[in-house]
Amino acid sequence: MIKIAVPNKGRLHEPAMQLMRSSGMVVLSNERRLFASTVDPEIQVLFVRAADIPEFVYDGVADLGITGYDVVVESSYDVELLLNLDFGRARLVVAAPENSGIESVEDIKPGARVATEFPNITRRFFDERGISVKVVRVSGACEIAPHIGLAELIVDLVSTGTTLKMNKLREVETILETSAQLIGNREAVKEKREKVEEVTTAFSSVLAAKRKKLIMMNVPKAALEEIKRIMPGMAGPTIAEVAAAEPMYAVNSVVDEKEVYSIINRAKKLGARDILVLPIERIIE
Repeated sequence: MIKIAVPNKGRLHEPAMQLMRSSGMVVLSNERRLFASTVDPEIQVLFVRAADIPEFVYDGVADLGITGYDVVVESSYDVELLLNLDFGRARLVVAAPENSGIESVEDIKPGARVATEFPNITRRFFDERGISVKVVRVSGACEIAPHIGLAELIVDLVSTGTTLKMNKLREVETILETSAQLIGNREAVKEKREKVEEVTTAFSSVLAAKRKKLIMMNVPKAALEEIKRIMPGMAGPTIAEVAAAEPMYAVNSVVDEKEVYSIINRAKKLGARDILVLPIERIIE
């Protein structure tokens, strides 16, 4: 049995659940409870706060967990980073009021108060810079701290920076970049290696397919070699002869999503027709 700890709410919850569904590990109950079964009888889901997941995985309450890299670093628990899940991307930054005159970390005066939900990361960052600050721990709405006199600066997560601008705050420096990670209990990763690899492979196959498309087209024989050159695919295109009045080949290839526009236009100029672009659910190499 493998237990996977998943955030029970917040910005990582729905992307984590979507990844589970896309990977074939569909949760059987939609009820908000601590444990839930999946279609795989050997996989159980544990719904807890994202901030608690590193501790639960470290203690062995869960074998695997999905949480943010920022949470793992803040917790300092010795867990294994197994896979970057590539969602929930954000930056942990130092920010100051726009009218503070603080342009860089070197402008911060000793004794300044810094409000944050990440006290451990914040202390380490300023200690490494040799700047003595007072860390004020808050549990939310960090961006209002300078406006109510609680602190002169904040350390908070940003994705677009819109919230900072709305609150007349300016980024001073990025401390770290974060995204959702699959983490593992070190003993469980060894003892349940085969099942852990099954889960990791399932997640990896979905992530690999996210930015890929399957292109299918019929190509005149005269243009085949040039078509093969412009859409090589992962290991080369799949080619089959078409039963048509003129010499024609069906060419199928998996390509990067960003290349689809260019490939289609170049292929059409070479005489390709009946072009299809299809989404891919999973890629297992």
